[in-house]
Amino acid sequence: MEILRIENLSKIYGEGNNQVKALDDISFSVTQGEFIAIIGPSGSGKSTLLHILGGVDEPTSGKVFMDGSDVYRQDDEKLAVFRRRQVGLIYQFYNLIPVLNVVENMTLPVLLDGRKVNDERLLELVKILNLGGREHHLPNQLSGGQQQRVSIGRALMNAPAVVLADEPTGNLDSKNSQEIIELLKESNKRYNQTLIMITHDENIALQANRIISIEDGRIIRDEVVR
Repeated sequence: MEILRIENLSKIYGEGNNQVKALDDISFSVTQGEFIAIIGPSGSGKSTLLHILGGVDEPTSGKVFMDGSDVYRQDDEKLAVFRRRQVGLIYQFYNLIPVLNVVENMTLPVLLDGRKVNDERLLELVKILNLGGREHHLPNQLSGGQQQRVSIGRALMNAPAVVLADEPTGNLDSKNSQEIIELLKESNKRYNQTLIMITHDENIALQANRIISIEDGRIIRDEVVR
């Protein structure tokens, strides 16, 4: 079943001679439960694409459909709800709130959405992410790998349809990197969540089901690898 469809997506920054075309007429579709790696050189448009898919940055032209709904035809309030409920974003730099503990950081998106925390899901995620015993630790009391686990938990708390990860292992050593990828793969399988991940690491990309290569804002290759 198709979960995401991108049609003729373009993004232009600046004006006149200072124009930069970050994305240039990109189109592709994503099936529910796919694990897709997006690769390409720095400045190729990967992060811009991910931010547009996540409702963070609007396209200059083109459309993004999630579950058949045109994401950018929604008003600001509905777009904010889309970001909170439909998409889970994982960043390279964790972006945890320093004065909130592990549980508070993980449940923040649910509380901001005015909803009750699903305690069963919280306990399950704490266990899966191997954060037991650290529930009340602040970010500065955690290692880099543990902080990234918290950011993954935060992204998964709302049970989003699509998880978007922007270089989630970029700040981690090889051991922690592989552990984080295994956790994301486990979430992908356990919850049938679609996972779209940007990475510069070829070994990580090869663990995906499909690899999309971007260069100069255009898709140059889109291949199923398993």
